[in-house]
Amino acid sequence: MRHATKIAAVVAAAALGLAACGSDTPEETPGAGGTGTSAAGGEKIMVGLAYDVGGRGDQSFNDAAAAGLDKAKAELNAEGQEATATSGEPESAREERLEQLIDAGYDNIVAVGFAYAQAVGKVAKNNPDVNFAIIDDASADSAGPNVQQLTFAEHEGSFLVGVAAALKSTSNIIGFVGGVETDLIKKFEAGYVAGAEAVKPDIDIKIQYLTQVPDFSGFNSVDKGKAAADGMYQAGADVVYHAAGGSGGGVFQSAKAANKMAIGVDSDQALTADAAVRDVIITSMLKKVDVAVFDFIKSVSDDTFQGGNKVFDLKAGGVDYSTTGGKIDDIKDQIDEYKEKIISGEITVPTAP
Repeated sequence: MRHATKIAAVVAAAALGLAACGSDTPEETPGAGGTGTSAAGGEKIMVGLAYDVGGRGDQSFNDAAAAGLDKAKAELNAEGQEATATSGEPESAREERLEQLIDAGYDNIVAVGFAYAQAVGKVAKNNPDVNFAIIDDASADSAGPNVQQLTFAEHEGSFLVGVAAALKSTSNIIGFVGGVETDLIKKFEAGYVAGAEAVKPDIDIKIQYLTQVPDFSGFNSVDKGKAAADGMYQAGADVVYHAAGGSGGGVFQSAKAANKMAIGVDSDQALTADAAVRDVIITSMLKKVDVAVFDFIKSVSDDTFQGGNKVFDLKAGGVDYSTTGGKIDDIKDQIDEYKEKIISGEITVPTAP
């Protein structure tokens, strides 16, 4: 029996103008015709990376994509240019961002996040000689022969951290903070709830989304994340899992102040979050966006690129959970039992609440 408590979402209208901005790292200059040469004289792979809101430095989703590009720079002779979305921007801004990267000579484009679906579909159609990858979308909007759709089984990884949350909770109350209420983030919620209830069927799960579409600021608002987690901890929760991008920093701050536990997402946030809050993070749901981005660039390097949907699930190692800090070492065997049951097909994890 489910005892999840839905809390009204916080809706804050954003009215920010267009601003395609570069990353925190120096941008590299493309060579003539969109290619450059390495010291050894080989042709470089020119990669344009279009981030979601928050960009490089969000300690989570976008940073995972950045790590994939950084690895490709080190290992595959790739050169990159980066640009970042802003909250509340129009569809035309996303299209323009992709076109600007192509015009600058970057003929392999990675769009980070489902919000780019329509833009990728349109721009890819207009640029058939450019290879595209989009993270977190497999819809008809972005589909095309030159588009690789990179998706993940977030619900499977979230199931495992739901198991961890339930086993670690002594109050029998846990929480979930979603950045924006979309079908994608509901996959995280569904898996988390299913995992927790597999361990404790009567557990109380507080659920809150920070914003509603088209307001994507819920992925980049530390204050909203902290306020949501504050309410949950005050209501008795002792573990809160976030799928809220940069807003997760506020969840961690709240956990630190309340002397409670938190669960990270996408990256191993016990390694990437601000040092002052890392000790409250007992585990993170690992969504290996870095692996997917690197895999796309490698397929270009190997001349094996193909369009279509590529799914990174638990069996393929596309999602998992972290053990940094040793805070769940005592329950790792129990989590791994559930992990094997998912991989074998004995457990089918729901994709919607």
